[in-house]
Amino acid sequence: MPQTTALLQQATSQCQARGVRFTPIRRKVLALIAQSGGGLKAYDLLDKLSTEHAAARPPTVYRALDFLIEQGLVHRIESQNAYVACACPEHAHGFQLLICRRCGHVEEIHLDEISDQLAARAERKGFRVERQTIELQGLCAVCQTERA
Repeated sequence: MPQTTALLQQATSQCQARGVRFTPIRRKVLALIAQSGGGLKAYDLLDKLSTEHAAARPPTVYRALDFLIEQGLVHRIESQNAYVACACPEHAHGFQLLICRRCGHVEEIHLDEISDQLAARAERKGFRVERQTIELQGLCAVCQTERA
């Protein structure tokens, strides 16, 4: 929970600095995602959220997710249609996700040179990149050890 607390404090500061509202629902959604340790699907979020907020409905969750993505606080795992908390919300460049196919653990890494090279190559082709999602799937260190 200490990492979640620090992430929520950073998110609060970041939203205040940007002049955007970090509502209790948005805060709770971010906390639930951060506590999951892996990707969390929207309907799983809704189930968890509805225990405290009986009025929570899918549009509520999706609006909160859209806001959190827009603010760089959450990433969407495209291959799983799930969401993970951003480990470095202050990091402005691209990111890559390491996804364990066995336990579901997700780790974020930042190899800016890869993102920059892809964007430059796309630009030379006349393509403007609006969003990059790079997901690497395999086995985390723990699952590799258990497998051996």
